[in-house]
Amino acid sequence: MTLRNRQGLYDPQDERDACGFGMVAQLDDQPSRLLVDTAIAALSRMTHRGGVAADGLTGDGCGLLLRKPTVFLRRLAEEAGIAPGPNFAAGVVFLPHDAQAAQRCRDELDARLREAGCAPRGWRVVPTNADVCGELARATLPRIEQVFVDAGPAQSAEQFALALFLARRRSEQALRDVADYYVTTLSAEAISYKGMVLPDKLSTFYPDLQRHELASSVVVFHQRFSTNTLPRWPLAHPFRMLAHNGEINTIEGNRHWAQARSRVWKTPKFDIAEFDPVISMHGSDSQSMDNMLELMVAGGMELIQALRILVPPATQSLEFKDADLAAFYEFYGLNSEPWDGPAGIVACDGRYAACTLDRNGLRPARWMLTSDRHFLVASEAGVWEVPTERVVQKGKLGPGQMMAIDLRRGDLLDSDAIDRINRARAPYK
Repeated sequence: MTLRNRQGLYDPQDERDACGFGMVAQLDDQPSRLLVDTAIAALSRMTHRGGVAADGLTGDGCGLLLRKPTVFLRRLAEEAGIAPGPNFAAGVVFLPHDAQAAQRCRDELDARLREAGCAPRGWRVVPTNADVCGELARATLPRIEQVFVDAGPAQSAEQFALALFLARRRSEQALRDVADYYVTTLSAEAISYKGMVLPDKLSTFYPDLQRHELASSVVVFHQRFSTNTLPRWPLAHPFRMLAHNGEINTIEGNRHWAQARSRVWKTPKFDIAEFDPVISMHGSDSQSMDNMLELMVAGGMELIQALRILVPPATQSLEFKDADLAAFYEFYGLNSEPWDGPAGIVACDGRYAACTLDRNGLRPARWMLTSDRHFLVASEAGVWEVPTERVVQKGKLGPGQMMAIDLRRGDLLDSDAIDRINRARAPYK
């Protein structure tokens, strides 16, 4: 990923951003085109949340993260002459325009996937319409392709997810000298479409988003306002797991402590010390947090556990209210400092879709649940068109609160339910 050099008062190490974000989900994990259209419409109503360059068309970045739309992706693959198997993943990759460099990136990722026991099936050029890009966005527009990958014959879903993670990280290590190589998503659970365009132009830039086959049960959306951060294609949200509104004011400490502890953190799934740095030490704070969340989930944690550890509530009085829960936070606090905002976060990993505020509570997150079991959350009211009679519940998250959907069970979990699950994972006290 290309980084600008330090110049004058600008230092890439100090980048933060503040944005608009949201998520729409169907509690029973039933995909529909309606959810996609709802997310696209909501995103277009957040244009005021992002910055726009002087050319009037280059945005700070916006995008969608969709829970894997299987039928849609299989159709795209077949049209490209690719025949994915029953258990497959798809990835979106930003590549350099130089043909030789791009082929090197494809070959390296394919090799790492095979090394991890997966079977690459082929690559597809993602159709784009650069006419909606501004001058600045067009000047830095990468080559955008999709890769389709089959699971190995003996790989479980969990093993496949880990193999994809390891293959991607190893390819990134091997291609450090290729500035424009960036894998936006490589997963059997989700796929992203993002870029430096205006929100109401995203589905025009990516014609894939207009196709009627595209249906999803969870869509995370985001409009970036880069504050003192320079816009770049890879830094548009959502990232691989999360989208973030606000800034992580502890980011330097979080990055350096993660790097320092990478030699002592352990998981039976892989050698964390293989990756250096363990998370991004540059780019945006959101990117580094996404790296950390992804690492924890790949290492064996559930999303609602990892998010609660990274972004904990205020815990000073917990020992008097719930000693077991206090012990949970104390145990993980020994090896992980809070990533403090102000921050509002939405995230999805395939099992859970979640939204949380940090303990400062200085970012808005308003939610509603409808009679047809649609859960909607966003950084502001007014992005949804939902008749009042369909609203079953509504509210807003407070400091340190979290809500999550268990997509396997169809349950909507509040902070208390999530805490009960987390404190029961082990005898922390």
